[in-house]
Amino acid sequence: MVKKVAILTAGGFAPCLSSAIGGLIERYTELAPEVEIIAYRHGYQGLLQGDYLEVTDAVRAKAGLLHKFGGSPVGNSRVKLTNLQNLVKRGLVEPGADPLKVAADRLVADGVDVLHTIGGDDTNTTAADLAAFLANNDYPLTVVGLPKTIDNDVIPIKQSLGAWTAAEQGAIFAQNVIAEHNSGSRMLIIHEVMGRHCGWLTAATAAEYVKWLDAQEWLPEIGLSREAWDVHAVYVPEAEIDMAAEADRLHKIMDEVGNVTIFLSEGAGLDAIVAEMEAAGETIPRDPFGHVKLDKVNPGKWFADRFADRLDAEKVMVQKSGYFARSAAANDADLALIKKCTDLAVDCALRGESGVIGEDEENGDKLSAIAFDRIAGGKAFDITQEWFVDMLHATGQGDPKPATAH
Repeated sequence: MVKKVAILTAGGFAPCLSSAIGGLIERYTELAPEVEIIAYRHGYQGLLQGDYLEVTDAVRAKAGLLHKFGGSPVGNSRVKLTNLQNLVKRGLVEPGADPLKVAADRLVADGVDVLHTIGGDDTNTTAADLAAFLANNDYPLTVVGLPKTIDNDVIPIKQSLGAWTAAEQGAIFAQNVIAEHNSGSRMLIIHEVMGRHCGWLTAATAAEYVKWLDAQEWLPEIGLSREAWDVHAVYVPEAEIDMAAEADRLHKIMDEVGNVTIFLSEGAGLDAIVAEMEAAGETIPRDPFGHVKLDKVNPGKWFADRFADRLDAEKVMVQKSGYFARSAAANDADLALIKKCTDLAVDCALRGESGVIGEDEENGDKLSAIAFDRIAGGKAFDITQEWFVDMLHATGQGDPKPATAH
């Protein structure tokens, strides 16, 4: 019998965290109001430290407010429970400790029967490590995860919570950024979008922006032209980028239109950037999960530096929509998906079924609790999809070619 439930959010933000917490609280209040709920602050960091907030009756009564906000009210952090060196350095565990055991013992000490993790592939693979430890050591705990990532790159989940909203918000961001195209002559604008290994968000953001373009009325006689506001290139990690050919193509657009706008996935060309830094003897900054810190590498600037001279750009602007998009409140489409997922998450928890809730692409898109050992990150964006190919044709890029490595 479930008596106490814990919730945590972890990893980077996405436009679903606050709403998912609200949805879980609402569902428990509906089905099992007697169940006690706590929320660990700052994800696994709070779990290791025993730092949590109690979900009081006052919170239950107004849990619906959480659907209106972005971010996470209980806080996030990037903590990998199997990276002992990093955890010791941060003072989260003692030297020689087993972090998985520390976390498991804390859950037992706090009387937790069910742990809900809301996060991306790193969060849920960490949850998988924890779930496996608990099972192998006879800890009586159910772990139910929810898939959060704006990259939409969790295997085998069809649609991650918050990704639709992030694409929509990135397009809104682009509307203002691309309005800058006449702030100088021969302007090069690079809109850098989050997406380490997967180009879905960049492609979806560009598609949402194009929808906005299609809905506008233009007045080219006074300089308000669709061509100047358009997307002229979309670069994703999964597709090859022929820099020389693209420079020639974009130079012609610059000559004809007067400006060039590129939608760039931050993971596009990352291998080349890292190789160049390593060849120069530079240290590659990485996070606790071993990922390259993209904000330190700065892919947008790298591309801007390489295109500016080739396009004879007189002004260059690199803008990043990631933090704007990932901290937004969920849109209607995501709210509906969050509702379905949180409802099932609670149903599974109450019957003791562990897993990550999502539409299983390997099982007819069935919404279910997917076993943790089937969850992985790095799902590639399918660049052969008709809507993406059509969009590239519209930019003049032609058919996308798969990258040899990304």
